[in-house]
Amino acid sequence: MSSVTERRLVANGLTFNLAEAGSGSPVLLLHGFPDGWRLWRHQLPALAEAGHRVIAPDLRGFGETDKPGDVGDYRMRTLVGDAVGLLDALGVDRAAVVGHDWGAGLAWMLATFAPERVSRLVAISVGHPVSLAAAGMAQKQRSWYMLWFQFPGVAERVLPAGDWAVFRRWAWDGIGPGEDPDCDRQVAELSRPGALTAGLNWYRANIDPATFVTSDPAARSSLPPVTCPTMGVWGSDDFALTESQMTGSERFVTGPWRYERLDGVGHWVPVHAPERLNRLLVEFLP
Repeated sequence: MSSVTERRLVANGLTFNLAEAGSGSPVLLLHGFPDGWRLWRHQLPALAEAGHRVIAPDLRGFGETDKPGDVGDYRMRTLVGDAVGLLDALGVDRAAVVGHDWGAGLAWMLATFAPERVSRLVAISVGHPVSLAAAGMAQKQRSWYMLWFQFPGVAERVLPAGDWAVFRRWAWDGIGPGEDPDCDRQVAELSRPGALTAGLNWYRANIDPATFVTSDPAARSSLPPVTCPTMGVWGSDDFALTESQMTGSERFVTGPWRYERLDGVGHWVPVHAPERLNRLLVEFLP
């Protein structure tokens, strides 16, 4: 079993904490909200054993990585700069990129705007951002929290109340303390000073409320297509995301496209279906 090590490095003006394992062809793992590199604790050793150099950072605002205070510090252009800066600091010219949740959104944009740095793309749970915005009323209903998060101070007051009762109901089907180690891990991370606001700033900097009333944002999209081989992975029990926002992503990919539906799996795919996901990743990644 390959060992996982942690270290810190400077990229794009911030100090990042990251975990690494293995050697070989590089794979960059990008977590989402509200997570850190430990979301990938099952994938790190599995991919390392398969012959990859696996890199899993705590992204801007999460875990042990720096947490800038301004909403503008979390705009997608800056987040893409973080990913490119990390690859540069690690001496990696090109990597396969795997993202979950906001990490998937970042992975899509990294493959769109820095295609020379991405050999393959795996998007877990979250499809292409234009597909997500155009996925219809069912998706808009599931995305209600994205609008709620826009109001500074409101979610910061409500989510932690009652030992994070609202957060547990929304994201974890109401489970209590001690019932799932990953829920407990997320609550512990969000409870650190400044962590909740930093995580919410990803939404505040990048979600346009107009997308909730626009009928077909895809018609006005001018984003370049994703040209690398791409795999979308979605769990049938996802509380936040519909299947159509993932399957519709094929329209924005000119490289080979593959879709995998995981029946009976919810949003937290890397920790709730690790064996199934690992098999897909080992098969798909070069």
